[in-house]
Amino acid sequence: MQLQHDELVMQPLDDAAVETQVAIQTAEGVACPFCGTVNEPTAMFCQSCGKPLRMGACPNCGSEVDPEADFCEICHHYIKNDVCSFCGAPLSGSEAYCSECGSPRGGIVCPVCRTLNDFAFCKQCGTALTENARQLVEEMKQRPDFQELARLAKEYENLQLQLPYTSERDVVRDQQNRQLRERVLMLLAHDRGEDKEIMPKESTRPSKDELNRQKEDHLEQLTRLLDAMALPAMPSPIKARNYAMAQKPIGVRLAWVCNFKHAMHSSPCGCAKPQMGGKWVVLGKNTKQEIKDDK
Repeated sequence: MQLQHDELVMQPLDDAAVETQVAIQTAEGVACPFCGTVNEPTAMFCQSCGKPLRMGACPNCGSEVDPEADFCEICHHYIKNDVCSFCGAPLSGSEAYCSECGSPRGGIVCPVCRTLNDFAFCKQCGTALTENARQLVEEMKQRPDFQELARLAKEYENLQLQLPYTSERDVVRDQQNRQLRERVLMLLAHDRGEDKEIMPKESTRPSKDELNRQKEDHLEQLTRLLDAMALPAMPSPIKARNYAMAQKPIGVRLAWVCNFKHAMHSSPCGCAKPQMGGKWVVLGKNTKQEIKDDK
């Protein structure tokens, strides 16, 4: 009988007993919804995994949001009343304009594309909308890595506009056009009484394979440089957004991949926690990757 009693004692608890035990532990603390660790009743973040123990609610649509988020990714609204969305200065919650940067609480309409924005850069076209944002862009232009990034982006844009040779007929037509040019210039010089040599113009038009190779080479260089310029974590989500937007080159289709959810956004303006860092990535022509905040 003693052996049977010991065997009963050694048997694992059934589901009901486990649930009861967890309920007792939870009553004494806060169970982490991510890893299950029971934390102190007043704790805001899990002592094991560091994630928030309690989620907040968007004041605009009621969706569940991270307690450290300042932007709702469901309704696409800025949700902090006590921090200026343009410069990060503290607000009392009642003033119509930020006392630090002078930006209106209701947002700024982009003068280029007419989009209403909550942040210092236009989420649609990337235009700097505040004086601080314009200064940040000028500072970024002085950096050697950004200068190289802008050069590669411009060259890639030019490559996108080039028409390659696609057949032997294209080669013949190009030769005929260059010969015609030389003939016209020679006749014009003769009419003006000039005696000068007409220098032939070499064709810079590449073949289709050569053009694709040049594009791929530029994309690889752009990708490496964007990886090297990835935004690290920083305390302020406002400063993180502004820095990342000032870093964006023109001439290339880009998306922002955040470190918060590793989601792809059209820009850091659509991320709830850009302060966790992230990076710009080049989008392919026929990419099937979903951009989270496109509407």
